[in-house]
Amino acid sequence: MPLTGRVLRWTGLAVVGVTVVLAVVLASRFGSDPGLVDSPLLGKPAPEFALEGLDGSDGATLSDLRGDIVVVNFFASWCLECRDEHDDLVAASESFADQDVKFVQVAYQEEPAESLDYLAEAGASDSTLYLADPGSRTAIAYGVFGIPETFFIDQDGTVVGKIIGEADALILGATIDSIRNGEQPGQQITGDTQQRPGA
Repeated sequence: MPLTGRVLRWTGLAVVGVTVVLAVVLASRFGSDPGLVDSPLLGKPAPEFALEGLDGSDGATLSDLRGDIVVVNFFASWCLECRDEHDDLVAASESFADQDVKFVQVAYQEEPAESLDYLAEAGASDSTLYLADPGSRTAIAYGVFGIPETFFIDQDGTVVGKIIGEADALILGATIDSIRNGEQPGQQITGDTQQRPGA
């Protein structure tokens, strides 16, 4: 083979090799994204919380809800995806209201008054507990990286499911039904999340 042909062949092989290396590096970087890694809470007892209502009322503790399936959603008025999923959360909460399923929405990194204004505009469900999280202590305990994030806790208090991104009524209903059937639905990524206002 002429020298020029050998040089071209080795150059081509080098390009292929570099491409493969870059693909591996990029894949490993994607794997380190917290949104792409299963929550360490899955299969473990849910972190306890004792939170006041957004309006300053008594609110709730997680232990008060033991025996029910608990759906915990972290939201904020500045989160576009939270706004997109809001009607589905309200519909699902009301649909399961008399079926031993409790919906809890925890305000994430915003003042209670802002969350209340948002709920007054968007519409709140009488079947949902809307709670404040001063200092984001509960969000930190649950490992919330961005919102919306929704956790599913079974009747025994174990985290058995998580949705990262917007949850619609179909996904919420199917996840609750799978928990009722004794399954652990695990983690689903349904879309983007926001870490802070404007992000």
